[in-house]
Amino acid sequence: MASVVELHGIDKSFAGFAALKGVDFDVRAGEVHALLGENGAGKSTLIRIIAGAHVPDRGEIRIGGEVVRLSSPRDARRRGIATVYQELLLFPDLTVAENIFLGKAPRRWGRIDWAAMRAKARALLEDLDSRDLDVDAKVGGLSVASRQRVEIAKALSQDPRVLVMDEPTTSLAQGDVERLMAIVRRLRERGVGVVYVTHRLQEIFALADRVTVLRDGARIGTRPIAEVTEAGLISMMVGRPIDQLFPKLDAPLGKTLLEVKGLSYRRAVRDVSLSVRAGEILGIAGLVGSGRTELALTLFGITPATSGEIRVDGKAVVIDSPRVARDLGIAYIPEDRGLQGLIRTQTLRENVSLPVLDRISYATIVDRRAEERRAREAIDRLGIRARGTDQIARQLSGGNQQKVVVAKWLGTEPRILIMDEPTRGIDVGAKAEIHALMSKLAQQGLGIVMISSELPEVLGMADRVLVMSGGSAVAAFERAEATPDAVGAAMTRVGQGMGAA
Repeated sequence: MASVVELHGIDKSFAGFAALKGVDFDVRAGEVHALLGENGAGKSTLIRIIAGAHVPDRGEIRIGGEVVRLSSPRDARRRGIATVYQELLLFPDLTVAENIFLGKAPRRWGRIDWAAMRAKARALLEDLDSRDLDVDAKVGGLSVASRQRVEIAKALSQDPRVLVMDEPTTSLAQGDVERLMAIVRRLRERGVGVVYVTHRLQEIFALADRVTVLRDGARIGTRPIAEVTEAGLISMMVGRPIDQLFPKLDAPLGKTLLEVKGLSYRRAVRDVSLSVRAGEILGIAGLVGSGRTELALTLFGITPATSGEIRVDGKAVVIDSPRVARDLGIAYIPEDRGLQGLIRTQTLRENVSLPVLDRISYATIVDRRAEERRAREAIDRLGIRARGTDQIARQLSGGNQQKVVVAKWLGTEPRILIMDEPTRGIDVGAKAEIHALMSKLAQQGLGIVMISSELPEVLGMADRVLVMSGGSAVAAFERAEATPDAVGAAMTRVGQGMGAA
């Protein structure tokens, strides 16, 4: 089968850093070609070259066998390449139809033909089995999964020959993931070539025809999916086998650091009781909407409790702000690092110092040497891959951004660490590093509350598991009792709560 898009010998550097080194890549009509690699491997740079957002320093691009120069996204779109980025490029105050046809609305007598635009939008959505989306609805009111479908419809409105999808399922619940995968299969059947970038190996084996692995900016290999195994892909990605993705180490359990009784926040958190000891990892499992994140927000004082009791070191406390939580030795790593964990336009150094600015400032003057020292310690401690402490946070890979979020809160020297989706959207190698760090912190005596949508992560890392549903704690398991069947069954239970976990 002939390739629609071919890249040969692609080099790309930024400020002297080689992001891609002689990379070859191609995508054929009617195939899903998965692109895999650790954060920082060069995936984002490669797809931006395909999309026309970056121009390679060296190398050749062919479309339909013709050598071309893609100097802008418009050039790529004209040649039949559409891209759906992880960060959706939609306008929340515009309707579904307006977003789909932004800049290319059908016209009649020099004016936008609104009826034709709505009809075309409906037809595109029907083709994606998305008839439930109202073309006149404002995008800002839609769920993440629905906005994802609008972005895909927007890309398909260009009638592309190749569709590039960058981490399309990172923020989706499992049901929405399956729906999106069905859309990808439908596009393949229509002859569209799909470049599918993901960290989730199960999606690659479910969808891909071929897979290409990048490591440190170089192509390690391209294989038919039938010829690879999960262990083989991991080894290609990280350059070594990862025998233990969940390196749970035994840690001596100390005194109870955090105790919660009958905690509630309006209707989002209902009568939850739990405890965490020094050296313990308490896993919080539950489906999307179960109240897991709401519990974390209440414990950290972002949404202060409306009833119940919180004790830290045995002493009753009122946590009505994140500052109070921090001063009590509680740190919170939020689930959305881009919106809640980082100021992405600021440097690594500035982000690391944010939670402790009052400790390294005099009046309004920040001690830059202290700030620089903290940033360098963070880079060394967590193995952050960055060009330096002044690199802008948004320029870092997803895994390294997550490490910056962890580093900035570890800088507060907490004793209780709440981690909400600590490995969402990062590659398998970075996941193993985060898990190893969690084990090390527990051994150092921290109490960790880990919230995760990934059941293997909960089962692999937690000493105890608390299951939430409908804002309540419905079940608790010791590590030896926490089997996939038992915890999975509890996650779908709607109950009236339970005793302290």
